[in-house]
Amino acid sequence: MNKDDALEDFTGREITLDGVAKKVYVAGSGPAVIVMTEMPGISPHVARFSRWVRDAGFTVYMPSLFGRDGAVPSADEGGAIFQRACVSAEFRALRANESSPATQWLMSLARFAHQECGGPGVSAIGMCWTGNFALSMMLEPAVLAPVLSQPSLPLNDPGGLEISPADLQAVRRRLDKEKLTVLAYRFEGDKFCRAQRFAAYSEALGDRFVGRVLPDSAANPDVPPFFAQHVPTPHSVVTAHLIDEAGQPTIAARDEILAFFAARLKP
Repeated sequence: MNKDDALEDFTGREITLDGVAKKVYVAGSGPAVIVMTEMPGISPHVARFSRWVRDAGFTVYMPSLFGRDGAVPSADEGGAIFQRACVSAEFRALRANESSPATQWLMSLARFAHQECGGPGVSAIGMCWTGNFALSMMLEPAVLAPVLSQPSLPLNDPGGLEISPADLQAVRRRLDKEKLTVLAYRFEGDKFCRAQRFAAYSEALGDRFVGRVLPDSAANPDVPPFFAQHVPTPHSVVTAHLIDEAGQPTIAARDEILAFFAARLKP
């Protein structure tokens, strides 16, 4: 996990949707799961999670949204990637009640992946910066199983949600109509995804929102340079702060997520 990952067991594809081309790493077979990277990019930890999804019997689509793919960046490089993303027109880092424009392309990717892989639909997981994207993607009918891992936007409003009120209402109607649920995870002491945010999700989505809060003691203290310098609290549930040992709460969270995907995509 401390060395760059060549991602050689993924097929790097340039996929053009809505007139925009992005590189997407694809691996596996079976129903599709969109894995959206955390800040500062597709790290070895994010790739490891995607491999777990692949090995559970799914086709992983892992789009490159920022950063150097497969890299373990220095703290300074990771900080620069974070700053560029903050001012990018694709994201709404500092605005509550707005959906990031990037989610439109990701919804198109979900439709594309469903067409390629078939099955009842697709699943999607966002992490950190992309944490709320899986909820916005529920506006695409193909998305059946959204997971929000430590959703961190907007950065300046602990109780804010990075989705427009109209989109949120449409998602709630769909969840109720189709009896779907949203899974979400955070560490108790996370300074980027606080209790106020989960409370706001609960208020907006009712019992369709299933939030899991892990104790800080469950977090791996051995983290890459970007996290060591810029992320002072436990944060990344299924990637950098996951402890890869049987019986660990983070492994239980991973297994619950994989079971959630299977329940929706492999009934």
